[in-house]
Parts: sequence; C-alpha cells; structure tokens
Amino acid sequence: MNFPVGQDPKQKRPQTIADLPVQRASAPGSAAESRARFFNSGNAFDIQLPPVPDHIFVDEPLRALAADTPTCLIACDLSQHMACAFAATTPLILARYGRIRAGESLPTAFDASGVVCYVIQGQGTTTGAADAIAWGVGDVFILPGGEAFLHSAQSDAVLWLVSNEPQLAFEALRAPLQGRAPTDLVHYRCAEIARQLKMIQDIGRDEATAGTAVLFSSDRQEARRNVMPTLTLAMNALPAGGFQRPHRHNAAAVMLLMGEEGCYSLMDGRRKDWVQWATTVTPPGIVHSHYNQGGRQAMFLVVQDGGLYYHARAMGFSFAEQPALQP
Repeated sequence: MNFPVGQDPKQKRPQTIADLPVQRASAPGSAAESRARFFNSGNAFDIQLPPVPDHIFVDEPLRALAADTPTCLIACDLSQHMACAFAATTPLILARYGRIRAGESLPTAFDASGVVCYVIQGQGTTTGAADAIAWGVGDVFILPGGEAFLHSAQSDAVLWLVSNEPQLAFEALRAPLQGRAPTDLVHYRCAEIARQLKMIQDIGRDEATAGTAVLFSSDRQEARRNVMPTLTLAMNALPAGGFQRPHRHNAAAVMLLMGEEGCYSLMDGRRKDWVQWATTVTPPGIVHSHYNQGGRQAMFLVVQDGGLYYHARAMGFSFAEQPALQP
C-alpha cells in the first residue's frame, strides 16, 4: 500500500472508490437483474494479466521431426503462462506442428477463420472444401475456416499450422459456416515465393522499410493485404551478415525459424539464439531485432495478429533504439 510523502505508514489512508469490491444490485427483482455487476472508474481498469512470454519452442519441432513420432498434432501452448482457458501461443494465435507418417493422413477441422500452413518436410496432398492441392517442401497454403481437411503424406511430412482459434475461443465463437470463411484454399508454391523474394531483393529498399519480406494475400483479402482479416503472414529474408533494424509494434508475432548458425534475436536487450524449425514468440510492444552472423541467408516466416490492429488503427509500429544487452 502506498502512502503520500510525509504520511505515517501506520495511519490508514482514506478509502477511495478504487477500494470498492465488485457491486451487485441491492434488491434484484429477477434472475436477469441478479446477474448484473458494477465496477467504477477507480477499480475497473487495473486488471493485471500475465504478459505474453518471450518464449522459443524447441522440443515441439524435435518431436515432430523424430522418426518414431506417430501421425499427430503438437501444440505450441502457452495458455497456462497467460491464464488463458484455451490452448494459445499468444492471446489470439495458436501454432502447431502436424506430423504425418508416409502413407497416412491427418484430419483437421479447427474452430478458426482460417489456417496458415507451411511445409517443413515431405510431400503430400490436402483435400477439402471441394478442392485439393499437392504440396512439397517450402510451400505455403491457407485453409478456410469452417471446413474439414485431410492431409495425406506420400513421404514422412511435417507441417507448421497456425490459426486464430484463441481469438474465436475468447468470445466463445465457432468457425464460419461452410463457404462463409473470409478466404478460400490458397496455395503459394515454394518456387514462386523464391521468385517474389528475389524480385524485391533485386530492386532493393531504403532504411524506412522494415526488413525484406514477401507478404502473402489472396484475391478475397487483397484490399486488406492480409491472409485473413486479423492475421498477417510474411516470409522474411535475413542475408548473411545482415540484421533487421530494432523496432516495436502492438501486434504479437509467432515466427517459424529457418536458420540457425550465427542467427539470434535481441528482445528488449535479451539475446535469443535461433534453433532450426523452432517456433518463437515476440511479445507485443517490446523492442526487437534479428541478426545473422552466419555465412548464408536465413529465413523466418511470421504470423501476426496485425490485421486486428490495422483495423483498429492502432498498429503502433515504430523504429526504436535497442536497450543495452543484458547478461
């Protein structure tokens, strides 16, 4: 308890409205009235939620890539650290690894607006929503929500799957009705992603641009420049000896790391070394930057809940000075 300067700590301070507990109706006349609760301007805005952890998932990709792991989904779940009642990597995003053994299939039907998928290993097909694609290593594809899909592997395969399930779970919502999702099945081939990335690298950028990245969208999301109304997706390139300038934003970020030797991030002055195929979380609002001191280009695929902040006009992006490196 804080006391004004010069006040005796043994002397109890005057009560204010901030000290009041939640209030109820004094004489409710119905069940609906009895459900009412009241707060005030002193006690309603001091909710202290656990922060989004600055975390890197290392064991999960090792399990997904292990030869003896059966066909399954492996969640990157930080819900216990964030006091969430549902599985979540960040408050609005959930990442998973999908392991599919050769000759087997993995069904999925997530309560989400859509799902981002990246092929880490293997070849296979995905069918559903009256459509089908054949995928290989390095491909990206987007699944519409409200649909069941079957992922079948020709060789041992590992997918990285990211959805906005926590966003829907927060309000006890369900996936869109069939055919009502904000995107259709969209497929981005590895070779085409590489072509798009080379084009922007050849043209170059100035210091006002945050890194070198290809951002994914679709015909139905073109106006928003996102893959879904609330989620953004970008493939970032980090050349050998290069770095991404320190910056911050209000959106949380979930990254799939495609580089290891000599690569690391600084997160509010704390060093986070990269591990190949690890999923790492960038909490909202912190100053962060990425470095590649290795001998070849590194990549990282980033999903953010940035579309939500664009829509709210509250992205809060800015370049910043990196805090001093912490031991």
